[in-house]
Amino acid sequence: MATEPASLESLRVLYQSDDYIVVDKHWDIRIDSKMWYEKHTVQAQLRHRFPQLADPSTYYGFRFCHQLDFSTSGALCVALNKAAAGWAYRCFKDRTVTKAYLALLRGSVEDETRTLDFSIGKNSSEGKTHMMCIEGTEGCENPKPCQTELMVLEYGLYDGDPVTKVLLQPLTGRTHQLRVHCSAIGHPIVGDFTYSLGADNAPYRMMLHAHLLHIPLEPQPLLVSAGDPFLPTYDPKWLPQRSLRTLAATVEALLKQRVEEDRKLKEEERERARKKEERKKGSKEQRTKEESEEQRRQCQEWLSEWAGD
Repeated sequence: MATEPASLESLRVLYQSDDYIVVDKHWDIRIDSKMWYEKHTVQAQLRHRFPQLADPSTYYGFRFCHQLDFSTSGALCVALNKAAAGWAYRCFKDRTVTKAYLALLRGSVEDETRTLDFSIGKNSSEGKTHMMCIEGTEGCENPKPCQTELMVLEYGLYDGDPVTKVLLQPLTGRTHQLRVHCSAIGHPIVGDFTYSLGADNAPYRMMLHAHLLHIPLEPQPLLVSAGDPFLPTYDPKWLPQRSLRTLAATVEALLKQRVEEDRKLKEEERERARKKEERKKGSKEQRTKEESEEQRRQCQEWLSEWAGD
């Protein structure tokens, strides 16, 4: 969690198995790139550290299970084979993955907990085509529903200015979702050069970190924490003043809630399967009954004809 820029040797591994590696992605580094001048990427770091694990059948050598922005740090999962990539992909597709991000936001967020529910689309305005925007913004194209849960952890100062430390849980996965949602409520992420339109350029990085990643793989779920880089011991410009809840307790409650939600979903799936089987069985019995009645009718007709001969 150093404040120095990334290097090939600075890759921090959080978890490793035969199927996956989870790394703590450095801030201001791309996951991969086709540009020859992009020397420092996560893909290059992985090749440098684990050359024997690179898969020559893929373009980059490694299968990234999800994305993190260039400016965002934290937990990033990499699949080491095609089957593992498929298992993880299904979890992301079914939205059973739990992710939580730490962030420092400008100003004092009033609501201690809040659901951010703004549809997000591509910004087609001149000079902003690299950005996303909320529905209703001029030039907003193809907005899609997005939800983020926000929980305030601490209030304090960053370099003398009021900021709020929060835990963000994206319930959907739109590009730049957390950055756009925080900006939309008037509390942009500290150091977000893009969504401050270049004004917030003093901090050494954007203060957004993928803290928690939980993928419900079978038979063993993957649960990884990438720590907390927003501590005075790492960055003395951050000065906490009032704490509302601890990070550990908040994450524990979040995971318990997710386990309960998953349990209810599985119960609902079992109930739907049971009803479907009952309907199927009932339909089969009805067909059997109808066939029996038809056979009896045909038999009676045959007997009547036979008796009349």
